[in-house]
Amino acid sequence: MTSSATTCDSTAVTYLLAGVDLAWGEKNGDGVCLIAYRVATTQEPASARILAHTHVRGDEALFAALAFSTPDMPVYRFFAFDAPLVCVNAAGRRPVDGLVSAAFRAQHAGCYPVNLRLAPRPLRIAARLAASGFALTSGLPTVAMPRVAAEVFPHPALVRWLGLDRILEYKRKAGRPRARSDAEFARLQRSLAGLCADQFPYLAWHADSSALLTTKWRKPVEDQLDAWICALIALWHVHHAGHHSEVFGDDATGFVLTPCAGADLQGGNSRLLG
Repeated sequence: MTSSATTCDSTAVTYLLAGVDLAWGEKNGDGVCLIAYRVATTQEPASARILAHTHVRGDEALFAALAFSTPDMPVYRFFAFDAPLVCVNAAGRRPVDGLVSAAFRAQHAGCYPVNLRLAPRPLRIAARLAASGFALTSGLPTVAMPRVAAEVFPHPALVRWLGLDRILEYKRKAGRPRARSDAEFARLQRSLAGLCADQFPYLAWHADSSALLTTKWRKPVEDQLDAWICALIALWHVHHAGHHSEVFGDDATGFVLTPCAGADLQGGNSRLLG
């Protein structure tokens, strides 16, 4: 079992973590995965549980899904978005897009170029997050900064967690045979189950989690699995207190948070389950 890099006294620190597969345009839906996380104390080990898997459409529905509340409201919030949250360039691409593409070119996990013209909805969502008190950064939440939103990218995370030589090609694209993408989608589902068992044994699943790992491809299912991966990136980052994460880029021009390389994984035996 992986051990938490953070241990508190007898009073548990709690987080609400969110993974969001955010649609860049106005027509498609957003996948959302919510996780409650309790930091280890001197009396109890770290624990986490998936609160919800949802698929929503539109800004208002998204923020309603993210406004999850319980009687024991978490102290901190860390939301991980598969979408650009910071961009200042009017054209071309951000520096971070080039950095990630160079680092993962061999595995075909490069970034799409991001500029102000290409990503209006993600940047609109980011502005609303900032207006509601979220810091757009890869830093961990603190008392002075209890709400954080970060950009993540599932493909590089899976490359590193699973030791892939090439990304799982489960996205349906022109020119990619349907049978190929369906087979890769099934591999993603099996691999995600194995990853959770190996690296996140302290994570309790939601009643809907198993169904997402056995249902045949549909776009809402794909979006929710991508959101689950985003939430795991957030959980990994918080659980290990940032010590096993890497940040490409910077807060001023754009950044992407990703797990460290497979050789740096602590414990477990994450692998691609073919």
